[in-house]
Amino acid sequence: MQPESDTIAGCEARVLAIANQKGGVGKTTTAINLATALAACQQRVLLVDFDPQGNASTGLGVDHAQRRRSSYDVVMGESAVADAVVASRVPHLYLVPAVVDLSAAELELVGVTRREHRLADALAPARSQYDYILIDCPPSLGLLTVNALVSADAVLVPLQCEFFALEGLSQLLRTVERVRRRLNPTLLLQGVVLTMYDRRNNLSLQVAADVRGHLGTAVYDTMIPRNVRVSEAPSHGKPVLLYDFECPGAKAYISLAGELLRRERRRAVA
Repeated sequence: MQPESDTIAGCEARVLAIANQKGGVGKTTTAINLATALAACQQRVLLVDFDPQGNASTGLGVDHAQRRRSSYDVVMGESAVADAVVASRVPHLYLVPAVVDLSAAELELVGVTRREHRLADALAPARSQYDYILIDCPPSLGLLTVNALVSADAVLVPLQCEFFALEGLSQLLRTVERVRRRLNPTLLLQGVVLTMYDRRNNLSLQVAADVRGHLGTAVYDTMIPRNVRVSEAPSHGKPVLLYDFECPGAKAYISLAGELLRRERRRAVA
């Protein structure tokens, strides 16, 4: 399925890959809740679950029976994006779900022509239907993540406020630079979002200061706090904005969406 579109002729979705090769940094949580917050701002949003674990699909309440077509079918050329799209319970938010079969795609694509461009080619017809397409990448720097980076206009990096944060970020940024040089010369770093921030913890404060010292304005002002309601929401199949709109985590994601939209407006007029 696809949404009814009132997109201005000639306009295309902005495609953002949400990536970090480390697990447990709030990547999928950010994908789900940023997508929800953008949809709440009346943006038409497609979230592509490109992680074989399928956590973004589960976190939006899409059970396995609804995943008749998936991102695996899309990247393997067995389904158009429009045929894999599932409507979420959030108005304006749509999902291409993931299934565990996606884990085999990296091996199956090894000998395929334009293997790094499979997702980009599949998403091209869908870009006129949405304002934003967010891709939840797997926690690795393999062929699936490369496909997402080739598809994307920019990369959004969730970064946990912990000791090895900058080391992992450096590795990811090197991969982004290689993709930019060889496969997608227009790829940009959209920004870095600090997650699991605890203002009572001196390490969180130090990591935030170090990241801002290295990357300056690439780091979002909004920081996502460590919040139990954010952790609980996926087990109920809901974004935290539906689970507990008043909690600090939900408010942070609303703030993040607003900051992202302001950055995008400035980019568009620059």
